[in-house]
Amino acid sequence: MKDAPLTAARLLALYDRVADSEDAIPRLRRFVLDLAVRGKLVAQDAGDEPAAELLKRIAKEKARLVKAGEVSKEKSPAPLPVADLPFELPHGWAWTRLGSLSQFVTSGSRDWAKHYSSEGAIFVRMGNLSKDHYRLRLDHIQRVKPPSDGEGTRTRLEAGDILISITGDVGMLGLVPEGFGEAYINQHTAMVRPMPELKGRYLAEIFRSPFAQKQFNEPQRGIKNSFRLTDVTQLVVPLPPLAEQRRIVGRVEELMALCDQLQAARAEERAVRDRLTTATLSRLTDPDQSVEAAPQNARFALQTLPTLTTHPDQIKPLRQTILNLAIRGKLVEQDPTDEPAAELLKRIGKEVAAKRKEMGLRPQDKLPAVDPSEAPFELPTCWAWARFPEVGVFARGKSKHRPRNDQSLYTDGTVPFVQTGDVARSAGVITTHSSVYNENGLRQSMLWPAGTMCITIAANIADSGILTFDACFPDSVVGLVAASPFENARFFEYFVRTAKANLTEFAPATAQKNINLGILEMVLIPLPPLAEQHRIVARVDALMALCDQLESSLTTTTTTRSRLLEALLHEALDGVLGVQSEAAA
Repeated sequence: MKDAPLTAARLLALYDRVADSEDAIPRLRRFVLDLAVRGKLVAQDAGDEPAAELLKRIAKEKARLVKAGEVSKEKSPAPLPVADLPFELPHGWAWTRLGSLSQFVTSGSRDWAKHYSSEGAIFVRMGNLSKDHYRLRLDHIQRVKPPSDGEGTRTRLEAGDILISITGDVGMLGLVPEGFGEAYINQHTAMVRPMPELKGRYLAEIFRSPFAQKQFNEPQRGIKNSFRLTDVTQLVVPLPPLAEQRRIVGRVEELMALCDQLQAARAEERAVRDRLTTATLSRLTDPDQSVEAAPQNARFALQTLPTLTTHPDQIKPLRQTILNLAIRGKLVEQDPTDEPAAELLKRIGKEVAAKRKEMGLRPQDKLPAVDPSEAPFELPTCWAWARFPEVGVFARGKSKHRPRNDQSLYTDGTVPFVQTGDVARSAGVITTHSSVYNENGLRQSMLWPAGTMCITIAANIADSGILTFDACFPDSVVGLVAASPFENARFFEYFVRTAKANLTEFAPATAQKNINLGILEMVLIPLPPLAEQHRIVARVDALMALCDQLESSLTTTTTTRSRLLEALLHEALDGVLGVQSEAAA
């Protein structure tokens, strides 16, 4: 019989068509294993002893072991109903259950902890098993001094034993290799000892296939997923002739090694891209770059980063880069005819004081002069360092009544009440509110106008957003009503996003981190001239819109690639099946 087995060359050709898909390699691995269990990975040989004869020989040997007292007689696995067979097998294969292929299936008991030791035999636990492969993970090994009773004899491992997790994450695997040494298992792990003729890698390979993993998932019971030993013995196994098993294992090994190489190459490609991205970002934020180099570095970054960005999760650093450029004065050109920011601050001082009085707030404490040596970087010409209380009304929200969830504050309410979660979810623009105050709620709080910038100082630290409606908020949120010349607080909200990491460093190491108003009042803000500020906000808005488009495109592309991969895998499988059917005819 002639067929079209999946060779390394065919796998590479398939990979070339789906390489851009994020999950291409894991899907290819599953595809290889799926072909293996269906008999589509290697050619069948009419001269091979049929699996039915192998099963007869195994049954005879198992009966001999029971009669000799070497293994206990167990209940025979339930026969497979012909109507429920999962798929058609190639000629020479047979359906069976794991119990028919095993000398016995067992697990450890619960009291092994008292035998733990710093030396002695290896004690295999679930953490030593894996979903990805059957090789035991030995980075964290527990040792035991085993008991001399039956438990120590019953659960001692031998080379070729297959281990399967039967609680929690059911279906994690391990294959005991030759020369492993003395070892035992706990109650969360089933040990399957195949009949001697089957102590190869075929069973271990098929148990990590999608077909087997589906069986592990279906019978799980209870709040804590669990598998009984009888469930293990009932696992359905597509059994090829013994000679074909060896050919399948060899081909799987060849193709998985190729997948390893492809995965390493992809990781190196990603590492190179990340290094290029990091280098590009570092050029932008280098405090020692010259005034002449800054615009050139900015243009290079904005041209280069999109080409280095291939996944939606890479958009975040691109957004952050744009904001860093904006607040350092490197996103738009300076105009020497713009009114200096220092003059602007002088003009708005009286307005801010009057607005605080109008809102019922006490006068702002005098702030110390800015020490240039404390400034994080050098400002462009005409810029100035400022603090939040100098650019607008800056104060904490209010929610005086206790308990805060008293329904007398909310019944029949109409006044939006914004909380930290609304700010955290806002992405810069607050459009939701958690609840609504009535008149009682409003009296014990404070109404802030639309356009107020909110900053969280508890739970989620330094999340920010701008109100799109009048609202109240609690004292876990700080508000900034920017002075009238600024038109809105967008520039300041962009600044908070860039400074968020540094603001969080001020939070005490408590169970629920928080920063206070006094800390925020001392934060230095790089303030551009008003005209330049408008140009910066317009440029940032435009670039953020491009980021939105890029992110949406990448998300769509990722979904499309995943669907393409699914289609191509089906196409490849159909190709194998079609050629084999023609050859058989």
